[in-house]
Amino acid sequence: MAVDEEPSMQVFVVSDGTGDTGTATVRAAMLQFQSPWRLRVFGEIRRPPEAKRVVARAAEENALVVFSLVERNMVDVMQREAQQQGVVALDLLGPLIARVAQRLHAEPKHQPGLLHSMSEDYFARIDAVEFAVNHDDGANVHTLYDADIVLTGVSRTSKTPLSMYLAQRGYKTGNVPLVPRVDPPRELLELDSQRVFGLLIDAGELMTIRQARLRAIKASPASEYTDIAAVTDEVEEARLLCRRNGWRIVDVTGKAVEENAARLMEYYELRHGG
Repeated sequence: MAVDEEPSMQVFVVSDGTGDTGTATVRAAMLQFQSPWRLRVFGEIRRPPEAKRVVARAAEENALVVFSLVERNMVDVMQREAQQQGVVALDLLGPLIARVAQRLHAEPKHQPGLLHSMSEDYFARIDAVEFAVNHDDGANVHTLYDADIVLTGVSRTSKTPLSMYLAQRGYKTGNVPLVPRVDPPRELLELDSQRVFGLLIDAGELMTIRQARLRAIKASPASEYTDIAAVTDEVEEARLLCRRNGWRIVDVTGKAVEENAARLMEYYELRHGG
């Protein structure tokens, strides 16, 4: 449920796969409203009797149905049952697939489960995630040469979240922290500079982030870790190191992980002819 109140509406997401597509779309739409609501996901719906049961339940509970079904017969069943039972049902993919087919002058496959099929891309993402986990926070630097992307920066510049986000998109990503008064590992300095990205952040924002982190773990906030002069020096040293080594600098100040990841992927593809 969106808030801790009795829901004013229910939304049933019906999918022939995991339901992730419909769930993400519904959540994005419901962010525009403050009314309480409840989401239920019915995944792997691939037979007419299953679709009919979901629609019948939606009718009983006065739920809105949002479906992402690609097999033509299943779409017809869903729409027919919804009309007969007075249920409002929205087809997420059908109109888009029809428009694309019209533009391409091609017939769609109408095959469910393709988004999460066991393709080469799927296994590449699994490998990338495993690589990111094994090369997080400076671990296993001796095999960093296998990375597509290596992130480096001072503490609390979103290295780990960015690494995991990129890995889920198939980029083998490692990250190495820059620690004050400690030389970076030789393995980092020997990497192809085109694969290394330095994450920089405004010193004031970094200090605020670090203070919040210390409060969260109930540690003393009075330390060099959050001293503005020390933090400013730390950020500047990181900037100079990046410039000396020819690493692309990415300013993460005030930006979400998704936004920074998009920039990193764009830089990577431009440099490597993707």
